Amino acid sequence: MQAATSVIRSKVLASNYCRRLALKLQVHRTYMCNCVSTRLYGTVTDAILPPHAEGTERIYPPKIQKLVQDISELTLLEVADLNELLKKTLNIKDAPMMSVGSVAAPVKEVEEEEEAAPVNVKMTFTVKLTKFDDTKKVQLIKEIKSLLPNMNLVQAKKFVESAPQVVKADIPKDEAEKLKEALAAVGGEVEIE
Repeated sequence: MQAATSVIRSKVLASNYCRRLALKLQVHRTYMCNCVSTRLYGTVTDAILPPHAEGTERIYPPKIQKLVQDISELTLLEVADLNELLKKTLNIKDAPMMSVGSVAAPVKEVEEEEEAAPVNVKMTFTVKLTKFDDTKKVQLIKEIKSLLPNMNLVQAKKFVESAPQVVKADIPKDEAEKLKEALAAVGGEVEIE
């Protein structure tokens, strides 16, 4: 019985020791993190901001906002002085300037390339009924009804009588040509745009 009690007592002491050790490690880790962040970012209250998510407004640290505000209040001469001082302090070299003659040659090449560039070709067309022959009105109404299956006879009659109307839009050129021929055969005057 005493052996069992001593085993239980040693387990309790060990678990208490583990808890105290874990607590010390946690306190030590927190202290170390605070020290590192204090060295890197100033004070402990200056926390690292979470990464910026797409579609949301980015929040900038107050330090950056103050810098932007201060710089936006500078005059042009002060901006030039700031630029010069930053270049000296950060050891930034000026980019080499191109001479006037070397700029003119690439411009000529660009102009030649623009001239040689292919002209954009229109791929989709719109077929428009502009007028119709009154003697072939019935045939035209029937043709419109057959070409536009979601129209009934009354809608096709109103469609033809209210010309100019777009028959079909955004169709390929060959289909537009066939549609124009079909409508011209039944007395319609058609434009392809």
